[in-house]
Formats: sequence, C-alpha cells, structure tokens
Amino acid sequence: MGKATETTTTVSDIYERITARIVEQLEAGTRPWMQPWGAGGTPVRPMRHNGVAYRGINTVLLWMTAAERGYSSRYWMTFRQAQELGGNVRKGEKSTLVVYANAIERKETDEEGAEIERRIPFMRGYNVFNADQIDGLPSRYYAFETALVEGEDKQRIEAADRFFANLNADIRYGGNRAFYHPAGDFIQVPVFDAFVSAEAHASTLGHECIHWTMKSTRLDRNLGHQKWGDEGYAKEELVAELGSVFLSADLGIAIEPREDHAAYIASWLKVLKNDKRAVFQMAAHAERAVTYLHGLQPTVEDAAATAGDPAMA
Repeated sequence: MGKATETTTTVSDIYERITARIVEQLEAGTRPWMQPWGAGGTPVRPMRHNGVAYRGINTVLLWMTAAERGYSSRYWMTFRQAQELGGNVRKGEKSTLVVYANAIERKETDEEGAEIERRIPFMRGYNVFNADQIDGLPSRYYAFETALVEGEDKQRIEAADRFFANLNADIRYGGNRAFYHPAGDFIQVPVFDAFVSAEAHASTLGHECIHWTMKSTRLDRNLGHQKWGDEGYAKEELVAELGSVFLSADLGIAIEPREDHAAYIASWLKVLKNDKRAVFQMAAHAERAVTYLHGLQPTVEDAAATAGDPAMA
C-alpha cells in the first residue's frame, strides 16, 4: 500500500475529476450533497483527524464518498496522520481526493518601478481515508457522534428558531411559496403549520436566508442573474442549495429535500459542464454565506451580558 498523501495531478485535472463525479450523480437524478448520514437523517460536517471540520467543496466530496461506500465515521485523515495516531490503512483501501486552496503574497515591481504586492492563488489535491478504512485508531474516531432529532413532527426546533431570530432579517409568513425578495429585502415563507415537519420549515428558511446574504450591504454576491432561469439564477440557486445543507449540518437539523429543487438539476448540469470550476466557486460562496449567518449570532460574552442585565432581557 503506497502512502501518497498528495496528488501529482494538475489543478485543471482536479477541477475536471471532481466536477465529473458530481455531474455523474446529477445526471442520475441524485444530488450528492443530499446524501449525508446521521441519526434521523441529520447531516454532520466531515472532520479532520484533529477535530477541525472540512468546509466548502470538501464537505460535498466527503459526504458523497461516505454515501457511495457506506462509511459511518465522520473522520478523515491522510495515510501519515493515521500512522501518527497508531492506525494502519487496510491494504487495498481506496483514498478520496480533497483539495487545499490558499494564496501566496509576492512583492513585484510595476512598470513605474514601484513595489507592489501580488496575491497568487493556488490549489493542490491530496488523498485522505475515512476512519472506517483504518485499523487501530483511538475509539473516538469510530464512535459516530451526532445529536438525535428529538420530539414529534411539527414541534418547533428551538435552536433553529433562535438562530434565525438573531439574524434580524425581515421574515414574513403567509402564502404558499418561499422566496427572498431582493428589491424589498424580505424573506417570505408559508406559515409554520403549512410545512410537513419542523425540519422542512427550518431547512426551507435556511435556504432563503442564504439568498438573503446576497444583498450588496451583506456579501454583495452577484452571479450574473438577469432573469428567471438564466445561468446566474442557476448559480445562485446552487449556492442556496449547498448553503442550506451546510447550515443544517451545523444546526443538527435533519434535511428534507424540497421537491421543486429537482427541477434545477438540468440547469445545474449546464452550468457545471460549461465551467469546471463552477461547483468549487458556488461551494465557496455557500460557505461564506453560512459563515456570515453564524457571525450574526451573539457571542458567549453577549449572551452572558444579556442574561445578567434585566434591562436587556
């Protein structure tokens, strides 16, 4: 068994390989990011050996591989990291490609002789294994940890309600459609009782809140949407789709795919086939949107201050 931890493939080949995997599943009618594992269908973030969660496109890749191969552990690591933890990758096990992206700063001289800093982005791929492929790891890597979905259907999810309330977004209830209205800067969703479950309500609201982050005063995300159904529209919907699943994983909410999103598969396929980098970019936009929503939550210090000050209760 070789212990290669980095690929020697080019960046363009990484884009090609990963996009091809996702396109293959979309063409089969399956959305790969909607196959997470967990108690009650609750998605959980895949984790590195040190407990740090994977983000962006790597979340999608590892969810997809876990679903394809039936892995139950949320932990992934390189061959060397497994050895350092006392583990051994079983002979014949197949690794999974993930990516690392960053940028380096380089000082250059411009045409007028002035010194400038140039930011050069780069990306490399490397191989990881799931803990289920490795013998001899500490027991915590095999014990699947996730919050169980408690309560009966239609019982509100307090953590999700608090999360959305802390956004201070203009959320309006009524009608039979869920959408974000850019011009009016408000979110419209049907009343809670119109949803089949509390999870469906929370994941739908999460989807629209991802759209809400696009406004110029927030993340200023403009993907070229000019009219309904165009390529920019498909890209923004893919951002919201991925973002809502990432958010569900962070909040411990079981996901229930919205039937109307099946209609977007054809448009997503067109975008991905035209641009091999698109899914990487949309996953990055989705991660930034989720991070922005988390950033609007009160800190531990804020919560303590509010709890201790009657005037702020």
